[in-house]
Amino acid sequence: MSIIQTPSVTSVPVSFEVYPPRDDAADAALHETIAKLAAVDPSFISVTYGAGGSTAGRSLEVLRHILRETRVEPLAHLTCVGNSYRQATALIREFLDAGVRSFLALRGDPPDGGGSGAVGDLESAAQLVQLIDRVQAECSPYTEAPIPGVPGAARVERRRHVDIAVAAFPNGHPRSRYPAEHIDALLAKQAAGATLAITQLFFHADDYLSFVARARSAGVEIPILPGIMPITSPSRLRRIVELTGEPVPGTLAVDLDVEPTVEGRRDVGVRYAARLCRAVLDGGAPGIHLYAFNHHRTVLATLAEAGVITPIEETS
Repeated sequence: MSIIQTPSVTSVPVSFEVYPPRDDAADAALHETIAKLAAVDPSFISVTYGAGGSTAGRSLEVLRHILRETRVEPLAHLTCVGNSYRQATALIREFLDAGVRSFLALRGDPPDGGGSGAVGDLESAAQLVQLIDRVQAECSPYTEAPIPGVPGAARVERRRHVDIAVAAFPNGHPRSRYPAEHIDALLAKQAAGATLAITQLFFHADDYLSFVARARSAGVEIPILPGIMPITSPSRLRRIVELTGEPVPGTLAVDLDVEPTVEGRRDVGVRYAARLCRAVLDGGAPGIHLYAFNHHRTVLATLAEAGVITPIEETS
């Protein structure tokens, strides 16, 4: 007998990140994950996008699936790396034509071995924010609705403005040239039109809370969502630390190393992430954004452990 968690919805805003399947065989599993995530009525589900368009087609397929099969807002990732203004404009138009109205604008990391030249003529996330805003205004500046009882007349209204999220770095960007550069960059993104920030990973609640306090003092007004990932294996933790440059979280690292079973390590990661969720919410976070790694059970278990959703136990 196994227990399936069918969560109920709560008032805490949650959102998730998934990535496009690497092959057709992974489609069905991702569709199931999206359905399970959609059941908690998240604010949005974001879909990553490979540098240089390596997964652009599959990203659009996933975005269309979310639009077609759920009531959840899909959020499309876009990166400067590997894109020119022309390429990015065409991609933004394609997403808009599909019905996507929310984006995450990222500078992105150059491919292995790539230098600054891999960025192209889009040099910053702030420039990409401006481009998304401009393309949307050009594509659909307004809507028309017929006026009942007045043949040939129409009511003209401004079309809903796109939502544009950007990345934030609680402990500074790895390539920052001075201590406050990541906050200055966030201010530039806000000035360019960003409406939301989502943080990269952090391991301690104070990393997020103190960053938000510094950002607010500097003039950042947009919501800043904490990005949290339940880490369920020592190898994944090592990889995350390598990619982010974050200090190794000692307690989590030791607990994962000494736990002998896969299920036990999963429970360790869920409990650690749940405590982090609870702490940042208690500190005033406007919601929780969870990096799902295309697996719904772990992130939903994290939200349940944090008291954000209430699971219903079903046997199978």
